[in-house]
Amino acid sequence: MSTPTPPVFPGATSVSALEVYGGRAPDGLAGGTPHLHIVSAEAYLVVSGHGRLQTVDAAGFAEHPLAAGALVWFDPGVIHRVVNDGDLEVRVIMQNAGLPEAGDAVMTFPDDVLADAERYRAAATLPGAERPDAERLEAALARRDLAVQGFLALFGDDGRVDAARLARLHERAVALVAPRASEWRSRWEAGALAAAIDTGDRLAALEAGRDPGLAAARVAGSPAVAAFGMCGRLRRYPTTPSKETNA
Repeated sequence: MSTPTPPVFPGATSVSALEVYGGRAPDGLAGGTPHLHIVSAEAYLVVSGHGRLQTVDAAGFAEHPLAAGALVWFDPGVIHRVVNDGDLEVRVIMQNAGLPEAGDAVMTFPDDVLADAERYRAAATLPGAERPDAERLEAALARRDLAVQGFLALFGDDGRVDAARLARLHERAVALVAPRASEWRSRWEAGALAAAIDTGDRLAALEAGRDPGLAAARVAGSPAVAAFGMCGRLRRYPTTPSKETNA
């Protein structure tokens, strides 16, 4: 008997519970790994604690306060770093479920690491789930610290984001992930695009006075899966098959 295919989460998004890392990075700030997404938007809904979201985009550096009830979202391409000022826990909503786990998340490692795909992969990969939690946490924080080094290198002596350095990081990020574009397209077609088409089909049925498929409706659920993410300890709720990586 075949295993049923897990359902697509509403809108082909994904949701994770995130407990942001508390260990301090080299600059003295506790929190997560600075990174950017290439094609997917992301949102943080704060459920407890407090902190800050540091962002870098073409307009420069900004800092957004995070407290219970706050919601902030950002476009693909925005570099973001979550800072934990005290027991920060958020719910992360990602566009294009499966793509972030497939590599649509480039960490801001130093330029020499970003320039070499093999070095980047080695720096981004964490020990597997079979390893002790303490070892995995140590590796996750070391990865975070390396990305913080690259993040800080984006700023010039005047404290402002250096446009040339930011442009070079964007170039490196595109070069790293471009080979995956065809696979990502397949995931998008099976996920977000299929979900949008399904809505269109239901609307077309309604416009024609037909039942859009109400009798086929079912309830679904998904157990949480614990993981060490870029920004903290995660509880993911997988809803579609995916080949997950530590990147």
